[in-house]
Amino acid sequence: MYKDFNIKDIELTKYLFFTGKGGVGKTSLASSIAVNLADSGKNIMLVSTDPASNLQDVFETELDNKGVKIKEVPNLTVANFEPEASAAEYKESVVGPYRGKLPDVVIENMEEQLSGSCTVEIASFNEFTNFIADDEVTEKYDHVIFDTAPTGHTLRMLQLPSAWTDFISKSTHGASCLGQLSGLDDKKEIYKKAVDNLADGKQTTLILVSRPQTSALAEAERTSSELQELGINNQIQIINGVLKEYDDELSTLIFNKQDEVMSNLPEGLKSLETYILALKPFNVTGIDKLRAFLNGAEVKNGAASNKETQNTTGLDFKNTATLEKVVDDLYNSDKKVIFTMGKGGVGKTTIAATIALALAEKGKKVHLTTTDPAAHLKYVIDESQGITMSYIDEVKELEKYRKEVIAKAKESNASQDDIDYIEEDLRSPCTQEIAVFRAFAEIVDRSEDEIVVIDTAPTGHTVLLLESTESYNKEIMRTKGETPDSVKKLLPKLKDDKLTEVLIISLAEATPFYEAMRLQEDLNRAGIFSKWWIINSSFYATDTSNNILKAKAENETQWIKEISETSGGNIALIKWVPEELKGQGLKNLLN
Repeated sequence: MYKDFNIKDIELTKYLFFTGKGGVGKTSLASSIAVNLADSGKNIMLVSTDPASNLQDVFETELDNKGVKIKEVPNLTVANFEPEASAAEYKESVVGPYRGKLPDVVIENMEEQLSGSCTVEIASFNEFTNFIADDEVTEKYDHVIFDTAPTGHTLRMLQLPSAWTDFISKSTHGASCLGQLSGLDDKKEIYKKAVDNLADGKQTTLILVSRPQTSALAEAERTSSELQELGINNQIQIINGVLKEYDDELSTLIFNKQDEVMSNLPEGLKSLETYILALKPFNVTGIDKLRAFLNGAEVKNGAASNKETQNTTGLDFKNTATLEKVVDDLYNSDKKVIFTMGKGGVGKTTIAATIALALAEKGKKVHLTTTDPAAHLKYVIDESQGITMSYIDEVKELEKYRKEVIAKAKESNASQDDIDYIEEDLRSPCTQEIAVFRAFAEIVDRSEDEIVVIDTAPTGHTVLLLESTESYNKEIMRTKGETPDSVKKLLPKLKDDKLTEVLIISLAEATPFYEAMRLQEDLNRAGIFSKWWIINSSFYATDTSNNILKAKAENETQWIKEISETSGGNIALIKWVPEELKGQGLKNLLN
């Protein structure tokens, strides 16, 4: 029905953006294409804009935000956005020239202004535009490939050049945020160039990556439409992970389901050039596997022929804890705030919805929400007995916050000049981050009266959100907003292990495991309690005899062992199920 993907079949533009729902294989695909093109003699820069990036795991090497040459692939340079490092560099670029020339108290004031969450946002934006509009980058590389964050965050990143350009160009009052913006104003031209390049179909191609699943394709359709609204019309689609061989009950179910899904593409995707990539039996880490991913080379069915990774662990995985046991533990310990966290695509949303459903059936009043801009909850569950639902609508929260601040200024009899100044400051893209944070604090505050289950954005974003309490407080005060009680109570509540628990969701694969490990370390540093690791979508927990699925199952054993050791045995194993889980069907995940 669709052609197999071959890099030679597509017309390659200077900038290639890979985006899609978490877990669809963006990083594997972007990295494989980068290696393939570099092997063919092209000079390639691969950049990750995802705070939860796992590029370092894929290439098995430490990366930075400037670019590291990959020795096994001479023509390839790989860079990884590091928001905090970028913010520190940006801060120093603004303050550095004045050290020793201005009094210490002035320098301290400048550093204070540049310490908020807004600076992280500006720095990330600054880096992004440098890669897409810098003449040196343009001349040096044949192609710049962007491995982007899941779609909600990608859209935000692609909107930023316009948002900041617009804010700077309309600024007339020297709003206080311009202290943070002082390093940007002289770069208006490069931002304009970035906007122009993004909208130029001869320069930029957007590659929508999805899976043969209804939810992944629905997300791709939504993204495609929103990108078109931004003027990014040069789009193609790749459906990754298509099973081509079926010979047992499970593989037949998978094959039939994916065939049905791909025969009924969402209307908004039908006009796009669409390619497919076969499901691989191996995890895509290391240069050899990156090369094999696209060229069809065999990696001997992954672990099926590798004695070292056979299950010699001595652990009885088949009798490990179920999700139902986790729910019982949460119920008995009377947790009030429950987070599901992990890499994009590990199943946080379905697991959060299942836990909410199970707790509601035990008689608890439950509020289920998401901090993820992609907001997949609506595809999974509806409000029902004992469950209320919400998601943080960034546009609505921004407007609500703006109105509150302006109303407060008018109540205090501020002059029109002061009100104009505040209104301008509130047009800064920074304000959106503050508004979202406040909404997050208000949701957590609901735990006074009910259990709050929070399906979070991919881990990098979530941890930044949790760690930003203090800086967001400063930002709220600076924009003349009030610090609500919910914000003041947030951090103590999150650090109270009697009230709050984080469930770490992973797959029995290398990159989700490494990501979850980093998350565990971040949570430990932040003093936020985490007990359970939940391994989702395990082929090992099924009885498949299909060669590809069996190879994937055998590959899982070493990671199940790693997770068991890391969590002190507090693991739950959920078997892979072929159907798309929603509503009452979620209960299939419990045992």
